[in-house]
Amino acid sequence: MSYEGTTIPRSDAPAGKCDYCGHPFPTTDRLVLHKGLEHPQQLDDDEEDAFLSAREDEEDELRTLRLKALGALVLLYFGFLMLYAIVA
Repeated sequence: MSYEGTTIPRSDAPAGKCDYCGHPFPTTDRLVLHKGLEHPQQLDDDEEDAFLSAREDEEDELRTLRLKALGALVLLYFGFLMLYAIVA
């Protein structure tokens, strides 16, 4: 995977660089997830535990986002249904 075009704005200091490929990351969570996904064979036990924890947190956030999106679609659908019932 190539990271040549990736830059971090000058106003934001990178949270860290990957020890294995040198790519900078804006947050430590992104760095931990990168290491676990791109360099899984090179992780020690602490890094692997941090990766698993960060992945669980990311999955929880994604699940919450999906539920909110589903709720918004349901509300939109029923809103249009009620509007149609009133207008038609």
